Amino acid sequence: MKTLIKNLFKSKSIPPLLTGLADQQRIYCIGDIHGRVDLLYQLHKLIIADSDNYHGTKTLVYLGDYIDRGSESKQVLDCLLDETQLTSFKKVYLLGNHEQVLLQFLYTDDAHIANDWFKFGGLATLMSYGVELRGIPTLKDLARIRTELHNKIPKQHLDFYKNLSFYYEAGDYFFVHAGIKPKLKLDKQRPEDLLWIRDEFITSQLFHGKIIVHGHTVSPEPELLSNRIGIDTGAYSSGKLTCAVLENLNCNFIQTSQ
Repeated sequence: MKTLIKNLFKSKSIPPLLTGLADQQRIYCIGDIHGRVDLLYQLHKLIIADSDNYHGTKTLVYLGDYIDRGSESKQVLDCLLDETQLTSFKKVYLLGNHEQVLLQFLYTDDAHIANDWFKFGGLATLMSYGVELRGIPTLKDLARIRTELHNKIPKQHLDFYKNLSFYYEAGDYFFVHAGIKPKLKLDKQRPEDLLWIRDEFITSQLFHGKIIVHGHTVSPEPELLSNRIGIDTGAYSSGKLTCAVLENLNCNFIQTSQ
């Protein structure tokens, strides 16, 4: 699938002089993985094949939500931290709302956070790290589970979670997990919006100063619009993990198959 983003720039509110990325620069951007290490390995192979004859600068951006839902969150982290893979790429790792909640669970004793996390996929992450679950956790289980996760999660993984970035900018593109607050300058965005916003951003037809590349909101196929590119294709359940390939103002998509 190949589309020229510039062909979509018909609104008078969009600056006509966008150039996308500088020459000799290509960005591969991967959407929400959610514990599907099998798809991540498959997509990495596709990216390597696609980039094999490219001799410019190559950057690989991950949009967050590496964990939860799928059964192999720990293995996804092991894959991402494997320094023998994709060695010719600069790598950028962004924070997703699921990583934010994992950290909140580890460093606060808020039962509401724990309950929310368990409901939207956290139990799968706990099991992937070998935390013992005796049925559905109750309030009296939280302290034990938190302590056990602290003890079993590798320090390298914990450091990874703590040092994830909220966003990444390159040329006329702004990479973020969920999206941005419309009408608010990019340098004034709140972390909560960058990680959690949905409808207000998704339905906005405004140009935001740069093309926003995001995940978080699932769509059956990648969304290529004049103001944003959405690449969360629900890999956990669909088997389709999507990568946007950006070069100048061109956007291609690479996708796994179940």
